[in-house]
Amino acid sequence: MKKRKRDIPLMFWVTEHERELIQLKMTQLGTGNMSTYLRKIAIDGYVIKLELPELKEMISLLRRSSNNLNQLTKRVHETGHIYDADLEDIIQNQERLWRAANDILTVLAEIK
Repeated sequence: MKKRKRDIPLMFWVTEHERELIQLKMTQLGTGNMSTYLRKIAIDGYVIKLELPELKEMISLLRRSSNNLNQLTKRVHETGHIYDADLEDIIQNQERLWRAANDILTVLAEIK
């Protein structure tokens, strides 16, 4: 009896939808052998884990901006007035958000 070249089986479970997605990708690559496909993806494929401090900063800026807008809206409803300083604060927050978004896009564009 001939000994197998690969003698360690690996097993994992998927949903029907996940299996369909795997089969779709196999079809796109023109392969019908699932073992070969999965082995190749597991060994040569890669997973991108994005750790973007720029994104965390942008989320923080969005949160602060949202809070500031809510406070301003409440004050305008109470007093009927909007102040130049409040508008300037909103403009500065928006500029910081645009810079943060641009920083994120720059980092993403460098991913190969």
